[in-house]
Amino acid sequence: MCRVQSSHGALINRGDDSMHMLRASAVAERFRVSGMQPAVVLLSGGLDSATVLAVARSQGYACHALSFDYGQRHRHELDAAARVSKSLGAVEHRVCQLDLRVFCRSALTSEIEVPKDRAESEMSTGIPITYVPARNTIFLSVALGWAEVLGAHDLFLGVNAVDYSGYPDCRPEFISAFEQLANLATKAGVEGTRFQIHTPLIQLTKAQIIELGNQLGVDYGQTHSCYDPSPEGVPCGHCDSCQLRAKGFAEAGLSDPALSRK
Repeated sequence: MCRVQSSHGALINRGDDSMHMLRASAVAERFRVSGMQPAVVLLSGGLDSATVLAVARSQGYACHALSFDYGQRHRHELDAAARVSKSLGAVEHRVCQLDLRVFCRSALTSEIEVPKDRAESEMSTGIPITYVPARNTIFLSVALGWAEVLGAHDLFLGVNAVDYSGYPDCRPEFISAFEQLANLATKAGVEGTRFQIHTPLIQLTKAQIIELGNQLGVDYGQTHSCYDPSPEGVPCGHCDSCQLRAKGFAEAGLSDPALSRK
């Protein structure tokens, strides 16, 4: 079951997947006629993915945003994804239910304690317990399937290999390998359609990402990054994600609007 958010922001439960596939294809075709090529954008609700959605939109794509309800510890990032999708004009926003708790142990999907107050050197070496096994591989595979349905050749992903927590599926080598797989393992690829995985942030610092997003009109007050927020969604301020976000805003010489709204 997937939930669908239209460009007007309404969430609809879609039990009839075949009807929705027809609708999605029709929407994509309408935008192609208007000169806008469809693209699938992975949207977590965080700072990076919001920026990537803005980048894709600025490049003239009709953006179909895709989020995952994968068994994460809290719902705040999904709420943020819905807000960001609406504010940045996505054609639609689908939330795919895919419970990764059935096979993985991660601090993001269980009661394992989230690491706090780690030094930058710790964040950039080793793989922390917040790693969700094969998450980007799984998410991109689903996004690839949707892209085939839409007739889209482009997928956008907000991975970053500069200011990040050591995840192996955020590296350029992974993106290159998955793009090769996409063009070998799909009907569209075999028939000559070349898929491209766009990672416009992969070599940017967090500060550079924030500066880019500001130029593109991203309201970072609508985003959520914390791994271990309060029940009300207040960021902990101490997990890797909070620290990297704070560092980025400080280096960009800006205040974080998400903090001022709490």
